[in-house]
Amino acid sequence: MSSQEKWITVFRSTNSVHAEIIRGNIENAGIPCVILNKQSSSYLTTLPGAVELQVPAQFLDQALSLLREAGDIE
Repeated sequence: MSSQEKWITVFRSTNSVHAEIIRGNIENAGIPCVILNKQSSSYLTTLPGAVELQVPAQFLDQALSLLREAGDIE
């Protein structure tokens, strides 16, 4: 994978634990992924940010299929 590769958000949540579980499931399927934590502890109680799970564009369809099978997205 090149450093110029495009990464796409496939899942977004305010629940970082749920996002970590999903990340593990996607990685176990052999799909590289990263979590971008856009939450700020100083604003968490009033303005919760999102945790985004991203995969390289070439794995988009495969990741979305896994998320649908698991019921994490529609």
